[in-house]
Amino acid sequence: MHLHVIFPLAISLLLVLSPAGVRRCAAQERTGDAPPYKPLVSPLARDSATSLYTISIQNSGPLVVDLAGPLVWSTCTSDHPTFSCSSRECASANGDGVTPAPAPAPRPSCRKRPNCACTAHPCNPVTGRCAAGDFTSSPMSANTTDGRSLLPHPVSFSTVASCAPENLLQSLPAGAVGVAGLSRAPLSLPSQLAARRGLGSRFALCLPGVAVFGNTTIYLMGFPLELTAIIGRTPLVKNPKRSGDYYIPVVAITMVWTSGDTPAALPPRALELDPATGRGGVTLSTVAQYTAMRSDVYGPFLQAFDAAIGAPGTVKKVPEVAPFKLCYDTWSLRPLKRLGWDVPIIRLELAAGASSNWTMYSGNSLVQVGDRTLCLAFLEMAGGGGSDDGPAVVIGTHQLEDNLLVFDADNEELRFSGILRGSGATCSTFNFTA
Repeated sequence: MHLHVIFPLAISLLLVLSPAGVRRCAAQERTGDAPPYKPLVSPLARDSATSLYTISIQNSGPLVVDLAGPLVWSTCTSDHPTFSCSSRECASANGDGVTPAPAPAPRPSCRKRPNCACTAHPCNPVTGRCAAGDFTSSPMSANTTDGRSLLPHPVSFSTVASCAPENLLQSLPAGAVGVAGLSRAPLSLPSQLAARRGLGSRFALCLPGVAVFGNTTIYLMGFPLELTAIIGRTPLVKNPKRSGDYYIPVVAITMVWTSGDTPAALPPRALELDPATGRGGVTLSTVAQYTAMRSDVYGPFLQAFDAAIGAPGTVKKVPEVAPFKLCYDTWSLRPLKRLGWDVPIIRLELAAGASSNWTMYSGNSLVQVGDRTLCLAFLEMAGGGGSDDGPAVVIGTHQLEDNLLVFDADNEELRFSGILRGSGATCSTFNFTA
């Protein structure tokens, strides 16, 4: 069994939804539950066409899960409620770097018309396209949980959200109506649930399978122990230029196998985050399918993996299959009962303060692209990834699948399990029965 954890940094202060800021009474809670509120649970599904993940929590339809997203946004009906452009919610939506798009210029006329509708700026995390939309109140519903299974009664509630035009849904899964931002920004979904419902600062993702919001234990069928107490943990790193994103302090990458340890010969400080420029560092993404690396990291990483797997002299290399650069003949590899294939383990060496390193087995490191072809599921960033404020590594969903991730804002840490498959549980074994 190999369990470690990664938990994203604390969720910043959240604004309480102000009834006075909404034109219609739809902002009021329509739930039968009362404080103290219980943690919420919702299923996560993987869309086979786009490889994106959706959460079924908004009443109008599924939302794409975006760890870096600062807002909840979706298409709206014509009679949606709005917020005044002089409201605190509007200021939060258009200021403090919460939205990726520039805030609109101040509108002096709003002082004369305090009920004018606030405009937010939602962005599509796949295309990068942004649009203007009314700031609104969005009705949602979810089941409560004790961490083991569903509690008997689902609850309804509302969140502050942005409307978006239909064309902003381009490249999202069919049927998705918007995006659930899960970043550390004040108006992300976990931040709002923590502030408005007092659920605590933690939320957990297990792809594909389940999302849990609130400070609670978590059990998965097939494994007898409570998971959040035994998986690994690491401090989160703050990037002042991308304050909502979740960064982890990786200092080195090593391949571990029967032939010994093979470290990637990275340039000095290649993975370090520069707080002055925001460049570098290792961040997590639920939008990128495969982990992408800056060119100065990717090259040494490939060389180390290929050297490690080739050392015994038994593994046969085959021609690369785009977009991957290293591929191998499955007939030359030894299958393992639960963990896939006997290949080098990729170990992300974490800085002081982490309880363990993050190890990736073949279920997260390789992808099958043909009957006899397995490829290393890591990519080089487009253009080499040399932007002034870009990360050195973006860990994608293929590397996050079947990992329990618990993001703890109060403690500014990420808990991570590593691939669960070897423990007997998977992310799909949460008990969704009452």
